[in-house]
Amino acid sequence: MATRKRKKPVKKIRFQLTRSGIFGIAVVCFCLFLWMFLIGVWAGQSLLYPPVQSSTLSSGFADGGEGHQVLEVIQLEATKKKKIIKR
Repeated sequence: MATRKRKKPVKKIRFQLTRSGIFGIAVVCFCLFLWMFLIGVWAGQSLLYPPVQSSTLSSGFADGGEGHQVLEVIQLEATKKKKIIKR
């Protein structure tokens, strides 16, 4: 009879961590997720707000070159008041 060839035993990779190691990985993951959340909020804010138009900014170079920038203030006021209906 022919002899069977023996397969080489497969080496398994095994990670062993202590509780402090697991806690350290959890802290690092929490910091990474917090950082990504803050970057996401910043990117969302910059995408949601419209950019400042150059027509609303005026540089003061004509006033002696001081370079002051003035932003126009927009005030919204209600044009119609609500009517109160008494029954």
